[in-house]
Amino acid sequence: MSRLFCSPGRYVQGAGAVREIGGHAGRLGRCALLVGGKTALSLCAGAIQPSLAVEAIPSHQEYFGGTSSRPEIDRLVAVAKTHGADLIIAVGGGAAIDAGKAVAHELQAPVIVVPTTVATDAPCSALAVIYCDDGSFERYLLLRRNPDCILVDTELIARAPVRFLVAGMGDALATYWESDSCARSNAPNQLTGGGSQTLATRALARICYETLLEWGVAAKLAVEQQSVTPALEAIVEANTLLSGLSSENGGHAGGHSIHNGLTTLAATRAKLHGEKVAFGVLVQLVLEGRPPEAIAELLGFCHSVGLPICLADLELTAPTIEDIRQVAKASVAEGETIHSTWFPVTADMVEAAILAADALGTGYRQRRTDRDPGTDEWLRQS
Repeated sequence: MSRLFCSPGRYVQGAGAVREIGGHAGRLGRCALLVGGKTALSLCAGAIQPSLAVEAIPSHQEYFGGTSSRPEIDRLVAVAKTHGADLIIAVGGGAAIDAGKAVAHELQAPVIVVPTTVATDAPCSALAVIYCDDGSFERYLLLRRNPDCILVDTELIARAPVRFLVAGMGDALATYWESDSCARSNAPNQLTGGGSQTLATRALARICYETLLEWGVAAKLAVEQQSVTPALEAIVEANTLLSGLSSENGGHAGGHSIHNGLTTLAATRAKLHGEKVAFGVLVQLVLEGRPPEAIAELLGFCHSVGLPICLADLELTAPTIEDIRQVAKASVAEGETIHSTWFPVTADMVEAAILAADALGTGYRQRRTDRDPGTDEWLRQS
């Protein structure tokens, strides 16, 4: 099996970078459809449109409906055709970006991605997550290619709610552990249509994880002050570029499948993608029998930045065994990436891992609340 590495055409990051979009757009098209939520467009359309005008690129602005669903994608495709757009500019969070990428895919047009939050690694990937209208997961749409340009303005990221940055760290957290599972199984990468990992993928996954551990807390504090700092720049790159490249080329495993299972419970739908993924990674580590030291490190990081470590953190304060079984069954459905793990996985195994992970997270939080200095030793002995 050949090694394979896919990547976007261009990645641009920095304070005020959105004002440079015209120069990048001029390489790609002559008429743009600008898609995003009302908040996202209010933040940056005023900078994007003058920059496009300098390059004599007309644009039509269209509000995103809120869910990256098949009907919404079809609607936006029709709008693009009506206005003769040959370039899509997707502005906003993960759902708007996925919808914009899907529209470009349908039109066979280039796409520029301008994230106003870094809550997922969606900007870089040749993948769009399609949801049902009720917000539950439907399927992954594999795109022809990665985005042509990703432009991340860290001034915008610093002004976004800190919860989005933290959720992005949760999504990025899956990168190392899921790609490691895929490397152990040597399974063909479903996200790229086949191929095995390169050395570059493994290196990116490792540096993504190390960056989170080193700079996560400091970056969170910076956004709380709406400040752009080296720590924030590091975490923005980890959440977006490092996670995007290493996740797509390394593959998904248990963490994202557990997320997909959790979306079947209405109580979790107000939680962000990366918040559910973070707990999914904890479940994955328990399921795979990872060393206690690794689980302790994961719990410590999640606790330090405010990511979920137990079911109660996901608004599941009193789930029934039927609820847990429903999540487990959905997580192991045919085609789910949990089957990239190096051993066969069943719903019973996932159910047991969810319950055990919840107990570990609940116990960890309680002992931290009680300021017990022996928390990590307790975890190693559990």
